[in-house]
Amino acid sequence: MASSMIHIAVCNELNKKLKRDNSKILIGTIAPDISKLVGESKVYTHFLDSKDTDIPNIGKFLAKYMDSLNDDFVLGYYIHLYTDYLWFKYFIPEIYDKEKNLITKLDGTVVNCKGEMAIMYIYNDYTNINSEIVKRYNLNINFLYAKLPKMESIIDEIDMNKISLIVNKTRQIYENSKVHKDMVFNMDNVDEFIKLSTELIMANLEEIKTI
Repeated sequence: MASSMIHIAVCNELNKKLKRDNSKILIGTIAPDISKLVGESKVYTHFLDSKDTDIPNIGKFLAKYMDSLNDDFVLGYYIHLYTDYLWFKYFIPEIYDKEKNLITKLDGTVVNCKGEMAIMYIYNDYTNINSEIVKRYNLNINFLYAKLPKMESIIDEIDMNKISLIVNKTRQIYENSKVHKDMVFNMDNVDEFIKLSTELIMANLEEIKTI
């Protein structure tokens, strides 16, 4: 998955035009990642076709929740899935060759790693970019510290009674941001990803007549 702040940045950029309830749509866009906090399968919460892929099946989500995209939380959830779709299909392959088990660090060093080791390189580096994203995009993350708004329980794949877990975890991730030596992500590339994701998702929402 993309980092929590990348998800928030993409959703925030989209909401400048969508004009939805800011707290609800942003909570929705971090909600799918509650899976790891409650022991739920990511296959279920992220609409994956199998445990062997990280790419959400967007069509599967729309088949079930297309008529609910008028709900701000549900729309945020969809934006998360679409961002992950773009992240794993186009962005991650630029730095991680899954077939050869090679990851390229920012300094050009190529490291042979797979499985948990590759995940460690990528997820550790999220802490390098989260605080930078908040600054670059002037993100208002007050929703992470405020009382949860009242939201309908529409999406079966998550327990809305536990939604505070992912909000608290996202706040903790941001507060614990620190610099690691092993840099993987280039911020210019991250900026480009956020820009392109915003444009592509907006075009998709216009196509399915959500806005």
